[in-house]
Amino acid sequence: MESLVIVGASLAGLSAARAARSLGFGGRVVIIGDELQRPYDRPPLSKDFLAGRIEIEDLALETDTDALDAEWILGTRAVSFDPLTRLVHLEDGAAVHADALVIATGASPRSLPPIAGAENVVTLRTIADAQKLRELVRRGGRMVVIGAGFIGAEVASTAHALGMEVTVVEKSPTPLCGPLGTQLGAVVAGLHERAGVELICGADITDFDLTDGSVSAVHLADGRVLPTDVVVVGIGAVPNTAWLESSGIELGNGVVCDAVGATNLPGVVAVGDCAAWWDAATGRHHRVEHWTGAAQRPGVAVSALLGADPATLPAVKPPYFWSDQYGTRLQFAGDASRSDRVVYEHGGPGEDSLLAVYYSGDQPVGVLAWNQTKLFCRWRKTIEKLAATAAPIPAPQHTTAPAAAAAVAAASPAATAAVQPVLV
Repeated sequence: MESLVIVGASLAGLSAARAARSLGFGGRVVIIGDELQRPYDRPPLSKDFLAGRIEIEDLALETDTDALDAEWILGTRAVSFDPLTRLVHLEDGAAVHADALVIATGASPRSLPPIAGAENVVTLRTIADAQKLRELVRRGGRMVVIGAGFIGAEVASTAHALGMEVTVVEKSPTPLCGPLGTQLGAVVAGLHERAGVELICGADITDFDLTDGSVSAVHLADGRVLPTDVVVVGIGAVPNTAWLESSGIELGNGVVCDAVGATNLPGVVAVGDCAAWWDAATGRHHRVEHWTGAAQRPGVAVSALLGADPATLPAVKPPYFWSDQYGTRLQFAGDASRSDRVVYEHGGPGEDSLLAVYYSGDQPVGVLAWNQTKLFCRWRKTIEKLAATAAPIPAPQHTTAPAAAAAVAAASPAATAAVQPVLV
């Protein structure tokens, strides 16, 4: 294998390049990104960067110790991958040959079509988004945040601390009821309330007032009208996989992968927010949209890509995430969807700190903490050990689209040898 192409120049892509070099890959590494910036850290965009405590240069993920010897193609996106020629075609008309391909194209925030493009509406994903939002927040006034997930809650917390009047509107019964469940989601709701931020859950939006190209009010189904100067939309993200639709790579809610990130096409793995890995504990494919997943899982996937026996690779750790809101650090590890009860091991609702353990029968499957870092770390290690020793649920066999299967079969060594690993 002479060329490794990584499509996606964020944390997952950078982690894949680091893994390849640390594992001794000496061939050509090409990293393709649709933004002009080299990889940068996204979590601070809703917190320290938005608050003006750090600047763009402080977000850089590369370090002085990185020895990637990589070619960077930035400011253009991949538009297709041909499994026969192994060419990644780019928006600017160029193409790159990939003996091996790492898909790390991430996800894009969902938008609300009625107000998409309005001057004071922001979906937060990129540095450009964060710069726009920072300028809007500096003007002060009122903000409506649509969606009480991680992005929405963190932006609300930061904007409130900077003096804005903030209202958070959430369609679900509680904030974060997907990852945390409704019981603990209701507890998290107290963070907003104690900070003085209005939280409206179970709400449907029926209309928007637009004045001179900006949203001036949000209308709810119960008749309430929320005047606003800024609207932040944080209603989840969709995986960036449209460019792969003609490739024969199996797609679902993301790029469908086995338990080590391999797709149904030889020599192709997927990592980061766009990758739906097989979870041997739950018996399902799902995407893990967290920083730690983008940092850790590429090492496993690239090891498999370079020929390591999957049975020898380290077990993928249960999902872990953190969120800083209203001076509180929330930390969660595990899978709340598997639980049938929650036990408070420390503190509880309304207190300054807590630690809650999610159980399935007698086995802990998740842990949530705020302001309990040391106790959380001990429980997280326990859950990781239990997950590593649990009997795995075998992944189903990959399905390969007929056209892709024919293309792979037709790609004999003689055929692929004619395609040199160069930018064309």
